[in-house]
Amino acid sequence: MNAFQHVCVCATLAGILASGCGAPHGQPTKASEVLAPNEVLEFGTLYAENCAGCHGADGRGGAAIALANPVYLAIADDTAIRKVIANGVAGTAMPAFAESAGGLLTDAQIEVLTKDIRSRWSRHGFLDTTTPPSYAPKSAGDIQRGEVAYKTYCESCHGSEGSGGPRGSTITNDSFLALVSDQGLRTIVIAGRPELGAPDWRGNLPGKPMSDQEVTDVVAWLASCRILNPGQPYAVSDYNQSQESENAKRK
Repeated sequence: MNAFQHVCVCATLAGILASGCGAPHGQPTKASEVLAPNEVLEFGTLYAENCAGCHGADGRGGAAIALANPVYLAIADDTAIRKVIANGVAGTAMPAFAESAGGLLTDAQIEVLTKDIRSRWSRHGFLDTTTPPSYAPKSAGDIQRGEVAYKTYCESCHGSEGSGGPRGSTITNDSFLALVSDQGLRTIVIAGRPELGAPDWRGNLPGKPMSDQEVTDVVAWLASCRILNPGQPYAVSDYNQSQESENAKRK
């Protein structure tokens, strides 16, 4: 072995030894470490693990409304979206996700969801040429006016008394109404459910969009259709009477 070859071999061995000292055999590199759940800040992962089950892949809708609906994102500001993610909606299928409310997401993770839902799926200036009804109601609703508005704008799809029709599902079903809040109803009336073919507030009656008050009144009428004990296949009074009879037999 000549002097040049000797130098090359020594340099190679020195490099191997140095790299071995810097990264002991079997020790994972920083890039290979799995993040703790509360350290994940990548939108795709957060959305897939916490939102997609109800709101659908890519926000296209499922059991719950589509979040990738530019009408919805035009009427709901970041404060409203952040509040719903953090605190949920009591009495509905929407749970609270914030750690402070018993959920598993940090404030930073909720902020990522809030910001990226808008940046990915909203359309800048989408409703600039029109004035949509407000996200939240500005006044109290009137049930009687709401029934009239329902017949005008909604009955052709959802049937008489909201019992369903050839182009729309029943929307006075007791189980459905028990699982959706008044704000949820208002959001659907305004933003529609495009993934289901349901139009927004402008498309129910061609050339005649619903007014803010008409939306409020329809929601009031729908809310009035809720019952005390939803989901029962029999009248509660009949159930109580049956229970009393069974108890009497056991005595």
